[in-house]
Amino acid sequence: MAETVILTLGCPDRPGITARVTAFLFERGCNILEAQQFNDRGDNGGSDRFFMRVAFDPDGQSREQLRTEFTAFAEEFDMRWKLSLQDRPRRVLIMVSKADHCLVDLLYRWRTGELNIDPVAIVSNHPRDKAIRTDIGEIPFHHVPVTPETKPEAEAELRRIAEQSQAELIVLARYMQIFSDDQSAHFAGRCINIHHSFLPGFKGARPYHQAHERGVKIIGATAHFVTADLDEGPIIHQDVERISHADSPGDLVRKGRDIERRVLAEAVRLFVEERVLLNGGRTVVFRG
Repeated sequence: MAETVILTLGCPDRPGITARVTAFLFERGCNILEAQQFNDRGDNGGSDRFFMRVAFDPDGQSREQLRTEFTAFAEEFDMRWKLSLQDRPRRVLIMVSKADHCLVDLLYRWRTGELNIDPVAIVSNHPRDKAIRTDIGEIPFHHVPVTPETKPEAEAELRRIAEQSQAELIVLARYMQIFSDDQSAHFAGRCINIHHSFLPGFKGARPYHQAHERGVKIIGATAHFVTADLDEGPIIHQDVERISHADSPGDLVRKGRDIERRVLAEAVRLFVEERVLLNGGRTVVFRG
């Protein structure tokens, strides 16, 4: 079975980039299977950058040779780019606290083949019997407690686990500890968080109960990259659900968990399929 290769790139916008990229692949006998592009035009308030995702059959061309030749090509356009195999499972480290609904959902989607991931580790600030109420099989579990006094050591341990497990993506699946600025910078561009998002926004404890008291009509969730700005990193995916005066705080919690599960799973899918490109404080998401 022929393998599919994914090329993603971003560079300053200028005429002819699409033609040159497709010609590069054509000249090497590659067959383009899917191509998407976006020009973030500066005259519309954008970054004046060009983004592209191409899935192609390399027709026997080795990725090493393609990578070598594309490196020289990309320098002409000042590109940031990546070449990867479509079907290779991405190595994922999942972090969780006491609420494990997002973790359970990710593992279910992995086991049924819906998510092309390889869970290499689960990390929690609580012991396993308090953090996980499902079978995790042989996935390594690490209890890394965090207190204000031990936070630097705990974050160093997380970096060690991530490096040892060769994790490509860190997923905060309702992990209720705030990363330091240094930790956020260390995992920049490869750490996804999920949190509730309402109109208006509610911060602090028991957000669904706050929403109920204010009589909100829409609840939602946001998956975003982790940055030093708490809950303000580049957004990958969002969703909402309408509620009514008849919904109790318990109803909001139940519906909120549903939204969190599906929003986080979709964000992980988009990331592992190489469909998310950073564009400053925003993202370009090539859906498929």
